Amino acid sequence: MTKNKLSTPKDTQAGFVAIIGAPNAGKSTLLNRLIGQKISIVSPKAQTTRMRILGILTEDATQIGFIDTPGIFEAKRRLDRAMVQAAWNSLEDADAILLLIDASAKQDKKIGEIFAELTKRNKRVAVALNKIDKITPDKLLPLAEKLNETGIVDDIFMISVLNGDGVDDLKKHLKKKMPDSPWFFGEDQLSDLPSQLLAAEITREQLYRQLQQELPYGATVVPESWENKKDGSAVIRQTIVVARPNHRPMVLGKGGERVKSISQAARQEIEKFLGHKAHLFLEVKVDEKWQDRPEFYRMFGLEFVSL
Repeated sequence: MTKNKLSTPKDTQAGFVAIIGAPNAGKSTLLNRLIGQKISIVSPKAQTTRMRILGILTEDATQIGFIDTPGIFEAKRRLDRAMVQAAWNSLEDADAILLLIDASAKQDKKIGEIFAELTKRNKRVAVALNKIDKITPDKLLPLAEKLNETGIVDDIFMISVLNGDGVDDLKKHLKKKMPDSPWFFGEDQLSDLPSQLLAAEITREQLYRQLQQELPYGATVVPESWENKKDGSAVIRQTIVVARPNHRPMVLGKGGERVKSISQAARQEIEKFLGHKAHLFLEVKVDEKWQDRPEFYRMFGLEFVSL
């Protein structure tokens, strides 16, 4: 099949799928598995995804833009409210909505509130019950029946994002949901985020992974500069912004060993993503008010919401 043939609307399908759910349901891991490459960062820390991440799958004649959204939860802080609002806003551009649910977790009021909001917005969804390897089959059926009773669920899939069980069937289903349309992106494009921002997200992932519970939620990574050298390498400078003076020594570590370890691990991941050598330089700064500064929200593609 030639590119010219694929470019005609009658022969190609293209659209967007919004992946929504509560924090830590596995949305980012699912996106990465669907795309076949790491696009969205993953960590055990709740609310890791802060912005809309678009992962692009082009397979056969179909192109899908998977929108990985921040987790939906009861938001009180400005940044949290902006993240949740971004998740709901993503539905407006979606041709299909996939609600990912951790089947092994207690189905508390968070899931009920998500369904209530979906009903209010007159949205129908496909549901993927994740982590089925951690729950017995006799508990899955009653859960599926309860979800069907909401009246807005079109399909339910049983999957394990971690080992890939059921993900191919889910992908085939979503491909069939895409409307006839020319592609929106190049055949080899994997995301619409600039490399500078993706690289900053990779560093933030390592920040969370290596500090885990030591570092509070109020930290971010800002891209500062990016220079492509003649030898094909990239010189990347980023700033780790923390919200408290006592957080800075946590990130730096004794003799700067911690930030050195973060930089080394992030650089290796960045090089995998870029496919060429990179030089990463990190600086750690304190900004107690960064979550109240509009420029950070613009960087994340979030709306600066009022308190």
